[in-house]
Amino acid sequence: MSRRLVDLSHIVAHGLETYPGLPAPAISDHLSRAASRAHYAPGTEFQIGRIEMVANTGTYLDAPFHRFAGATDLAELPLERLADLRGVVVDATAVGRRIGAETLPAGDLRDSAVLFRTDWSRHFGTPAYASGHPFLAAAVAEQLVARGAALVGIDSLNIDDMSDGARPVHTALLRAGIPIVEHLTGLDALPDAVFRFFAVPVKVRGMGTFPVRAFAIVG
Repeated sequence: MSRRLVDLSHIVAHGLETYPGLPAPAISDHLSRAASRAHYAPGTEFQIGRIEMVANTGTYLDAPFHRFAGATDLAELPLERLADLRGVVVDATAVGRRIGAETLPAGDLRDSAVLFRTDWSRHFGTPAYASGHPFLAAAVAEQLVARGAALVGIDSLNIDDMSDGARPVHTALLRAGIPIVEHLTGLDALPDAVFRFFAVPVKVRGMGTFPVRAFAIVG
């Protein structure tokens, strides 16, 4: 069977707001192509880019350090939690805003990336994305911890209800060492059959969140 790659990430662009209240990325030249010509042989030029952004930009991953001081940060996350994971998509497109534990499949979830498809990503980059987003109930996180999930993702603004300041889903999953990927997209392209999931951030010491190029291998 032939394999195909499915991109599950949003594009990060200059001025694109990901999360309400957080600054958009500013992308510019540190060294422009024109300015670089003075440093190289005739006909040779390079561009060195510069980006200023908060960690919660685009499709990003939360490590336990994001929630808990002293917990595992980005540099300490094992690749076994981030790459070549068995993938499971939970179709939550018809259950409303609050996604309950009844949506979880009965099969094995141990060591799997469990991705919740809501199709809310269709609003990404528009004002509609910031309000009324789908989220997981606390009981879902408790079940995912108990059933040994390796990673949990969602194609929505936040895996928690933003009106709940306790952030119970982040708290339960990150306490258990389970990374979270938010702002996924393209989950409708994934099959009901098993696929492999990847979402690897840069190894940054002392940070708990960073953008990823999330993707799946199907077939």
